[in-house]
Amino acid sequence: MSYRKDSDSVELGECTRNPGYKDADGDGPAARDNISVSDSEEKRDSIGVKRLSDARDEYTQIKPYAGMPKEVLVLYSSKARYRVPREILFWLTVCCTLALVAVTIAVIALSPKCLSWWQASPVYQIYPRSFKDSDGDGVGDLKGIKEKLDHFEYLNIKSIWISPFYRSPMKDFGYDVEDFRDIDPLFGTMKDFEELLATMHSKGLRLIMDFIPNHTSDRHRWFNLSRTRDPHYEDYYVWTDCKPDGPKPNNWVSIFGNSSWTYDEVRGQCYLHQFLKEQPDLNFRNPDVINEMIDIIHFWLDKGVDGFRMDAVKHMLEAPHMRDEPQVDPNKPPELVTTEWDLHSDYTTSQVGLHDILREFRAQMDIYSQEPGRYRFMVIESYDYEEVYKTMMYYGTKLEKEGDFPFNFYLLDLPQNTSGVWAKHLVHLWMGNMPKGKWPNWVVGNHDRTRISSSAGQLYVRAINMLLLTLPGTATTYYGEEIGMENINVTASQIQDPAGKYNTSASRDPQRSPLQWNANMNAGFNDKTNLTWLPLHPDYETVNVEAQMKDDGSVLAQYRFLNTLRQSELPLNRGWFCYVHDDANVFSYIRELDGLKRAFLIVVNFGKESAITDLSSVRELPDELKVLMSTNKANDGKVLPKSRIQTEVGEGLVIQYSTNTRFNPNHPEECYISEKACYLETIGILYKCQ
Repeated sequence: MSYRKDSDSVELGECTRNPGYKDADGDGPAARDNISVSDSEEKRDSIGVKRLSDARDEYTQIKPYAGMPKEVLVLYSSKARYRVPREILFWLTVCCTLALVAVTIAVIALSPKCLSWWQASPVYQIYPRSFKDSDGDGVGDLKGIKEKLDHFEYLNIKSIWISPFYRSPMKDFGYDVEDFRDIDPLFGTMKDFEELLATMHSKGLRLIMDFIPNHTSDRHRWFNLSRTRDPHYEDYYVWTDCKPDGPKPNNWVSIFGNSSWTYDEVRGQCYLHQFLKEQPDLNFRNPDVINEMIDIIHFWLDKGVDGFRMDAVKHMLEAPHMRDEPQVDPNKPPELVTTEWDLHSDYTTSQVGLHDILREFRAQMDIYSQEPGRYRFMVIESYDYEEVYKTMMYYGTKLEKEGDFPFNFYLLDLPQNTSGVWAKHLVHLWMGNMPKGKWPNWVVGNHDRTRISSSAGQLYVRAINMLLLTLPGTATTYYGEEIGMENINVTASQIQDPAGKYNTSASRDPQRSPLQWNANMNAGFNDKTNLTWLPLHPDYETVNVEAQMKDDGSVLAQYRFLNTLRQSELPLNRGWFCYVHDDANVFSYIRELDGLKRAFLIVVNFGKESAITDLSSVRELPDELKVLMSTNKANDGKVLPKSRIQTEVGEGLVIQYSTNTRFNPNHPEECYISEKACYLETIGILYKCQ
């Protein structure tokens, strides 16, 4: 259109093209024209109105345009060709949203429970006197632990159990507690503890404390009030009548030897102590004592502690009748009955009512576990030896939970008979008796037992670590096991352990020597003075953390690799465990997960000679197997026929293979799983399955 001074023609042209156009106030361009209109202009105006009226009749054939006012938009939006697609999109969005919500609910409902922090990581035990000394007094402390937290990040360990650091006279190195709500100055202050805990949590680490319910120190305020017969505290301990120079109330014997009764001159009665005479037993038949211990649990949980190891729980209750316990050898003269092994502990351990108390402790911890992401863990210590059924009771029942697991000490007996058959026997002792659906655990060392590297021999250290980290469940590592530390030799004059002072052969000092950090002064344990509370092992210049971090074939490097593999591979951290083979030398098992092609075969030689294992009868295995890791680094990556899997003495193999055929469906009697789950490879998720 050519521009003319007569703008009306232009306006009429525009109206013809977009006859529905109006301003927001309803007036067209002509309405905004304030120029005086002549008669001729009015005539042209009437012609324009007519043309506009005609254009409105044709309006339905005009397409929408940019910048149209709402009235035009509403007119178009009501038309079917625009309304129908819009409604389709709306309902499609609603359906997709509902479908997404349904899928999310289904995934949540079908997904197995995520592993908790105490299941996903090994538990590392720190003996605080021996971990790291920060102030140069020769004894490890809380600040020293804080200095070395990077060690756990390097090992990919998240759960740390610290042995007692309560205020204590140290007659039993902290297991004789003078004040449950205070830190012994030897280890630091409450501020040091709070800073340690805060730093641990900032690094994603969890702290497990030792809780010692059975007894206190004889310097505890409760005991001093009880011996003076304070009305409230009179029955806080187990007292009975006796004479200072007369016979003991019965034949009960202390864990450390000799009678478990000691006469107290202040009260004029005997008190019970199943451990040292400086560790009087609390009376858990008194409800006030239970409430006191619950208050202590609350105190530390309020501080932010993540869990407790319940110490020596089987001794918490005694038979109220206090009869003599039966002798193992009825013909042995009573005066020669001086050790716990001389008696059947029928009246001093595992009494009726014990599990009720522990379940109450558990219930209190569960209250704190309601905080999102802050599950409070409870592990129970109880040496029940061949009476494994007693240990299994600490798991609780289907209706009432107790411990997350009781410590499994059976692998401590591995050195008694180094063979594949014996290794399987010890593993099956737990797996074959564990209640269905429960979580297993494995211990090969602690502060009370000889280091496994000394009892079994250095030759087997790597294989034992492999066993520990590839079995199902939670592994517990005693400080120093990750580098293969051995016991030290302690002379009579160097003995610190109270048990060793009573019987030198029973000393626990050899397995408590300072951790060997490097080849410097005092192995890096104390770099300020030349003091250590126990001697160092002479091999610290070569067997230490720093040296092994630089050697990718070291015990430390292999421990780290296996722990990382365990946490990253579903078959290892939550899959099936199936026995495959055992003989005089080799113990072998499979770890697999339903729906996942990738699986692992573990072959460990615990025998006294090299062996060739023939697994050709195991049709679920492929004919050729590739070694992912060997404790002998030279064998990493080797391809072996399944009919000739060769291992040397003390060698362990982790073999990764791929198969569509699972082992567990065809051998259900040889396989175990805590909570069954399947893997859907197409979308990479776990789901519950039958």
